Amino acid sequence: MADRVMKVNAFTTFDLLDASVEGHGFEEEALATFNVRTAREAVTLELELDNTALEHVPPHADRVTLSAAEARTLATELQNAADRADGD
Repeated sequence: MADRVMKVNAFTTFDLLDASVEGHGFEEEALATFNVRTAREAVTLELELDNTALEHVPPHADRVTLSAAEARTLATELQNAADRADGD
């Protein structure tokens, strides 16, 4: 990915995922980087799509900061969704 906004290194959670972006009148697909970072009392989720593959969206990264409790709720929801996807 050229012109990255996020720092990506060997510790990045996922360095290449299939992703899409949707807006009014467009939908595009691109590879993406997704990372989970922790700081004191907070968890940050970061997502950046490969801007070289996007026509409608300028280079940027999206971030969501969660409390520890919110991160645990998300982890539970992800585990439940993974179980459903596996057919468990």
